[in-house]
Amino acid sequence: MQKITPHLWFDKEAIEAAKLYVSTFPGSRILHTSVLHNTPSGDTEVVSFELSSLEFQAISAGPTFKLNPSVSFHVKCKTKDEVDDYWSRLVDGGQVLVELGEYPFSDRYGWLQDKYGLSWQLFSTGGAEAKQMITPVIMFVGSVCGKAEEAVKFWASVFPGSNVSIIQHYGAGEGPDQEGTLKYAAFSLFGQEFGAMDSAYEHQFSFNEAISFIVKCKDQDEVDRYWNKLTAVPEAEVCGWLKDKYGLSWQIVPTRMGEMMQSGDQEKIDRVTQAFLSMKKLDIAELEAAYQGEKSVHEER
Repeated sequence: MQKITPHLWFDKEAIEAAKLYVSTFPGSRILHTSVLHNTPSGDTEVVSFELSSLEFQAISAGPTFKLNPSVSFHVKCKTKDEVDDYWSRLVDGGQVLVELGEYPFSDRYGWLQDKYGLSWQLFSTGGAEAKQMITPVIMFVGSVCGKAEEAVKFWASVFPGSNVSIIQHYGAGEGPDQEGTLKYAAFSLFGQEFGAMDSAYEHQFSFNEAISFIVKCKDQDEVDRYWNKLTAVPEAEVCGWLKDKYGLSWQIVPTRMGEMMQSGDQEKIDRVTQAFLSMKKLDIAELEAAYQGEKSVHEER
């Protein structure tokens, strides 16, 4: 089971965007759609989908948060033609951030923000096989620039099955980035591949809730453990969401809740929705009571 799932926040376009991405990448599919009623954003659509074996979740929940390039997705392509094909599908209506071309690290590379605001970095591997075709890459800018390596090592200490495989630092004369800061790190959490980098350029964006990472937990002990290790911004704690000390958003979610929300029973889904909206850290027993239509476990005590 994939333990960490990228979660994307859209205004109204979650399902539309998911359909574009599924049509772009091979081996992709829509997994499940549902509607959450009476949330602070009104009725919200949720869609789970898979892109080349990596599971995503997206929500249409209003314009509160905007996607930006502080988190992008590397797409490893075997050939230059593959890069060009995906680029043509994703760039329509979007914005070019780094022109498609030849660079020292790849014979075909480009960085774009699609029409929905999601950022993609496409590059050719020169025919090499990739274990994970699509990789989330986290860019540290502004007040957290220079903290990428520290963050990577921290996350690797939190989650089992973690490994830091590549660490590259900026050298002298590579300003505006400071010598010794992180040029790129390749690392894995629960065996899933991620990337991270610092960037000292003047960027008009930073981490926000538009992209978060869902951590799927088997029981309340796991929920408690990851919540306690990660949470660092009390005012950001809501509905299972938290922010860590670098400002990155995570959702600590029991797998049982996913089963409830995909049951197809709208009355039960609505009860669970109202239950989790009142929570900070998620309480599996309370969610189960709501799902079953029973009294709160706290009331029974």
